[in-house]
Amino acid sequence: MSGEQISEIIFDALKDSLLIFIFVFLVHLILSYYENSLSNFLVSKRKSGPIFGSLFGLIPQCGTSVIGADLYIKRYISLGVLTSIFLSCSDEAFIVILSSGSAKTFMILPLIGIKFVVGFVVGYVIDLIYRKQHVEKVEHELEHHTCHVHDKENTELHQHLIHPLLHSAEIFLYVLVINIALGLLIGFVGEDTFANFLTTNKYLTPLFACIIGLIPNCASSILLSELFLSSSLSFGALVGGLLVNSGLGMLVLIKNRRSWKNVLLVLGICLFVSILTSYIVCLVNGF
Repeated sequence: MSGEQISEIIFDALKDSLLIFIFVFLVHLILSYYENSLSNFLVSKRKSGPIFGSLFGLIPQCGTSVIGADLYIKRYISLGVLTSIFLSCSDEAFIVILSSGSAKTFMILPLIGIKFVVGFVVGYVIDLIYRKQHVEKVEHELEHHTCHVHDKENTELHQHLIHPLLHSAEIFLYVLVINIALGLLIGFVGEDTFANFLTTNKYLTPLFACIIGLIPNCASSILLSELFLSSSLSFGALVGGLLVNSGLGMLVLIKNRRSWKNVLLVLGICLFVSILTSYIVCLVNGF
């Protein structure tokens, strides 16, 4: 790989990370002003939380899963809502398909529909199972978090600007390092290698697509989309790969290290649901 290619990878990683930084900062800036209102809203809308999570995840921006993971770590959202965000988000896949001008562009509608429905149904089931535990934790954590903010961050400048800025900068640095590392890995291995891996056996392609989708980088969702547009990948395999493609959100959870059990649970659920849905769509629509 040439120096020019390495520079391009670093530049792309910096650009993507800056976009996430801006997105995360704006969200936390808004949260700093409406924290109490948001807390009350989330507690009162627990049953419909996964629907809001799925809708939020559909925003074609790689920062949605990062925001979802961050809000879960701070106990603003439940495990079910987090899962619904992860299953419905797709980084830039929607943009790639819509901007292609291909005859397959219309497939974006069933793709969005499947991801939205799978996201909120799975999220709702998880919240149904963990509801009692979630209610106790959320009410306690939100109360503790609010008190902590008012006790220690007693200036508006710190609460509404410095704290969101520092928190967003920390996430930016973490995301930048991961983006550069994964970009270099994909660059050295080569996209052709990934493409050959995906198309080795059409009956295993949905499984392989889900494995590629686990790569926490927008390059994986773009690769899956481009292979679908070139007819090298079936629609069912694309669905599976994009369902499990939660971007950098999973890495933000891992970085926190608060609950490995929940991280593995979310990862396992997303992978299982993605593989199952992928094969179901393939059986209906063809491999």
